[in-house]
Amino acid sequence: MAKRLSKGFTLVELLIVVAIIGIIAAIAIPNLISAIQRGKQKRTMGDIRNIGTAVEEYVVDEAIAPQGTAGIVSTALNIAQFVPFYIRVLPTLDGWRNNTQYLRDTNVAYSLYSFGRDGSASYEAGDYDNKSFLYDIYFSNGQFTASPGQK
Repeated sequence: MAKRLSKGFTLVELLIVVAIIGIIAAIAIPNLISAIQRGKQKRTMGDIRNIGTAVEEYVVDEAIAPQGTAGIVSTALNIAQFVPFYIRVLPTLDGWRNNTQYLRDTNVAYSLYSFGRDGSASYEAGDYDNKSFLYDIYFSNGQFTASPGQK
């Protein structure tokens, strides 16, 4: 019987290890990507809720929703009216680095919204698919009117 002098691994052993690592990665990566997107979605909803709370406090104090044109939160809302009186930091970008939007509907009605992962107005209302992150998130007058988890 010949003794094996080499202390390394054989090619077959290395291929088996690489195959096992590949299988584990194929299972784990889609779950990781979904978890990252879900975190961005929850962050966006939290930021919108915080801005909404600040707007609600402003409405209570002034009896009118903040003036502003429809559009990006940072330009639609007068930051001097909010920071630091109603909110410490005004989050202007959603979790996907798109601009959060503001719209004053009437004197006391307002809407805040995010266009979701794709950054375009689509998938407005209706049944949300919790596995898709393309749906728009709407917050109007103190509550979410269209968001993940709603039917």
